[in-house]
Amino acid sequence: MKRRQFLQGSACGIVLCGAAGAGAAIPTTLPDYNMPEEFLPREVRIKNELAPYEIHVDPGQYALYWTLPKKMAIRYAVGIGRTDLYEAGEFYIGAKKEWPGWTPTPDMIERDPESYARFADGMPGGINNPLGSRGLYLFTRGRGDTFLRIHGTNEPKTIGRRVSNGCARLINDQMIELYDRVPMNTRVVLYPIGQG
Repeated sequence: MKRRQFLQGSACGIVLCGAAGAGAAIPTTLPDYNMPEEFLPREVRIKNELAPYEIHVDPGQYALYWTLPKKMAIRYAVGIGRTDLYEAGEFYIGAKKEWPGWTPTPDMIERDPESYARFADGMPGGINNPLGSRGLYLFTRGRGDTFLRIHGTNEPKTIGRRVSNGCARLINDQMIELYDRVPMNTRVVLYPIGQG
């Protein structure tokens, strides 16, 4: 299935809607990211008996699955957290945001102050914001917000790689499509690296 076919299911389509905070650079349309065919969303049959309407991330395959009934799923290509920052586990969607603002965590600033210290007071949402077009915020019952996200990106070269500070990222237009499908409190499973 082609990317544009998936976008037709979105309430906003390729022309974007939604708003962000003051100072945000929110585009009215997204660029064509020219993703290779293997990085486009597609419906696939899955081998495991998984409940429908959950998110499962397989880091070894750089794949996020939105499960459907009858052992089917929509497979999205993703970039994932670097090996030392990736956190496997079971989560739920505790917040959803369109064109979210972003603030690096104290750990990120400590690890790489040259890259992150200038954003310590936050960055408004927009096309160049690291969280991209949409954010699904991962929570656990014991910790609340884990500061892990499934989010958009404006950098197609990061898909299929271990690049982030622990999050999973999709190209902005694909993230909008996924965001529209996923309700609050959806179960999310991030499998360990080497298992999925």
